[in-house]
Amino acid sequence: MFGSDIGIDLGTANVLVYVKGKGVVLNEPSVVAYDKDTNEIKAIGEEARLMIGRAPGNITAVHPLRQGVIAEYTVAERMLNYFINKAVGMKTLRRPRVCISVPINATEVERKAVYDAAMEAGARDVLLIEEPLAAALGAGIDISRPTGSLIVDIGAGTTDIALISMGEAVRSRLVKVGGQDFDEAIIKYMRSSHNMLVGQQTAENVKIEMGTLSDDAVNGNVYVSGRDVVTGLPKSVAVPAAKLHEAFKEPADMILRGIKRVLENAQPELAADIVKRGIILTGGGSSMRGFEELIEDELHIRTTTVDHPMAVVAIGAGRYGEFMENVSPDGRYSQNGK
Repeated sequence: MFGSDIGIDLGTANVLVYVKGKGVVLNEPSVVAYDKDTNEIKAIGEEARLMIGRAPGNITAVHPLRQGVIAEYTVAERMLNYFINKAVGMKTLRRPRVCISVPINATEVERKAVYDAAMEAGARDVLLIEEPLAAALGAGIDISRPTGSLIVDIGAGTTDIALISMGEAVRSRLVKVGGQDFDEAIIKYMRSSHNMLVGQQTAENVKIEMGTLSDDAVNGNVYVSGRDVVTGLPKSVAVPAAKLHEAFKEPADMILRGIKRVLENAQPELAADIVKRGIILTGGGSSMRGFEELIEDELHIRTTTVDHPMAVVAIGAGRYGEFMENVSPDGRYSQNGK
């Protein structure tokens, strides 16, 4: 049987692993902590994330993936090896067949880096799938049909936007903005308006607690803690949610412009499909409050967020092999695989 044993969403912030028959069995930060003096790996995943900003000077915690592609190959290979073994078990005699998601515009060099890293990590075969296609499959969309589906996959480092029809991305755009840019907007605002340094994890917690893109939900304050730039001492200040709302406008507008560009270049028939079917949001970044309303107000197109938006890329990657079983040798999709 041609198919993948596991599907992997190789994200900038998190790695999710889907095992057929079991579902998503692993969701951990894509972070590796190692000793700079000896190059010894100290921790991977959640344990490594907890070391960020807290470890001794000789221990550094890094994200080996940046904007969805491998930036530090050796570290990424070690991380993949760890997650694959953790997901399928160290004692398994059967090396897994793996399908991994890649950004919509990943170059051949970037794709090969992912392929090689997965093979070195212990896969017996590797399939690659573009993230919006994986997201659509994971959300239960029949991407084989000659009908347009617009997927907006908002990850941590990038947003992949694709108009999908007949198993391919007919029009697509990658916007180098994701959930981490909203965290960064909080960090910049606190520095410029309150002379305060705020860590990445603190910014993310503030975003989760009070972050919104909706004009109707900007009441109240949130307390933000960090270090005073002038005195160097810890401090905490109350920040109005409305100020955070303003800080989020720039990254949100960049995503909106990306969606508009894809729609402006769509064939009329596919554009009509989107008007009927709406826009589909996936990815962890889509969980931010008000994203649906913002897009609907700007584009006047119904927008919905899938259930479990963070998991659908991994699920779709795991289902990709089954989808490919129904593709004939000439590349045409067949419902019965013939």
